[in-house]
Amino acid sequence: MTAQVTVGFDGSEASIAAARWAAREAVLREVPLRLIHVDEWPSAPELPSTYARTHADRAESLVRDLAEEVRKEHPDLEVFTERAHGRAADVLAAAANEADLTVLGSRGLGSVLGFVVGSVSLHVVGSARQPVALVRTESQQVTRSPTGIVVGVDIYHACEPLLGFAFTEAARTGLPLSFLHCWPLPATYGYAALVDPGLGEELGERLEGGLEDLLEPWRKRYAGVDVTAEAVMGSAAYQLVEASRNADLVIVGRRTRKVPVGPHLGHVAHAVIHHSPAPVTVVPLA
Repeated sequence: MTAQVTVGFDGSEASIAAARWAAREAVLREVPLRLIHVDEWPSAPELPSTYARTHADRAESLVRDLAEEVRKEHPDLEVFTERAHGRAADVLAAAANEADLTVLGSRGLGSVLGFVVGSVSLHVVGSARQPVALVRTESQQVTRSPTGIVVGVDIYHACEPLLGFAFTEAARTGLPLSFLHCWPLPATYGYAALVDPGLGEELGERLEGGLEDLLEPWRKRYAGVDVTAEAVMGSAAYQLVEASRNADLVIVGRRTRKVPVGPHLGHVAHAVIHHSPAPVTVVPLA
């Protein structure tokens, strides 16, 4: 793995927003920025060579212009450009495995909060062994008052890579961290929970204690990071999307599962990357 931030760029407004966001991340991390344009233009013999040359020239110009723009905005940032050929999903997934962080753009849904996440982004997010961030198109971002980084955490499963990424990101940016563990009221509580609402409150307090225990060693290691933690009753997907409306960044985990075909993305991560108005980073877990 190379210490760098990689961004997939295709000339769209979404990928330009992703590149700008990725450049700021690279500066914070003090690592180079790698701009990759994947050329999927068919190279069949029957295509006139003039079309192929025009497409190649346009792609080269797009990458060069973006690199120059980034260098002007961040004069001390080392920027590499690369034009690759092949299936974009495979090329970018392989590149993501070589970088500290990979950033991709996603088109917003206009007045509706959320992402339009294409097959390329879903493939990379679902298969990469390193964190991948999805960034909204700048012109379609809703006016918000971001208050920090929101992290979805499951206290029942090991999530060291997620915690490490979140605390390190907060330390770099100076942003506060807000951890959410979401839980449904067990069905076994049934009628008793309706008669005595305190049963749910008691369980919530126990879960919040478990969350605090999980975070305690990280709090000590990152003593300068402002951290809050809360166990919230309800759907994890819904609660995280709601919390994302006032977040600078949302961080969720993705567990590796063996499926017959294609990459797997859990329903919580899937919902968050489609509906969060803030950038979302998906961290692969064991």
